[in-house]
Amino acid sequence: MGDADAAAIRAERSNWMQEHLAMYLDSGGTQGHIVDLSGLGGRELTTHCLIKYKGRKSGKTYIKPLIYGNVGGEIVIVASKGGADTNPEWYLNIVACETIGVQIATQAFEAKWREPEATERHEVWEYMSHLYPPYVAYQRSTSRHIPLVMLRTVRPIDVFRPDA
Repeated sequence: MGDADAAAIRAERSNWMQEHLAMYLDSGGTQGHIVDLSGLGGRELTTHCLIKYKGRKSGKTYIKPLIYGNVGGEIVIVASKGGADTNPEWYLNIVACETIGVQIATQAFEAKWREPEATERHEVWEYMSHLYPPYVAYQRSTSRHIPLVMLRTVRPIDVFRPDA
């Protein structure tokens, strides 16, 4: 697929993603947690979380909606960027932080992150590919190893707000 194709996918979905984020934030998480992605090759009941992190260069706070899974009590997100040849900015930013914020529906937490390795990574990838089948095509379209990020909650925090 490459960066150009991945960019086209992101541009096509940009308005949808902004609307999804606004709905999730404006509702305090009562809407936007579960979304039908069957029209994109996903599942009807696809779960989404919000991640909140600081820009490593700008210091600005960003909030991003992402598909997530739960493996052994840890939240799993995938840095797919639609199969682009470069990692998403959110991934580069969280790698520079020790903890990030994560919101699932109406509950938010500070979380520590890690990346699974070896056999665990393979098992987590299989699980996430089952949750959202397009991940398989994304991985095939790029030579980069698509990162998986596992989040372990540390403590509860306030749900995210549109103005923060």
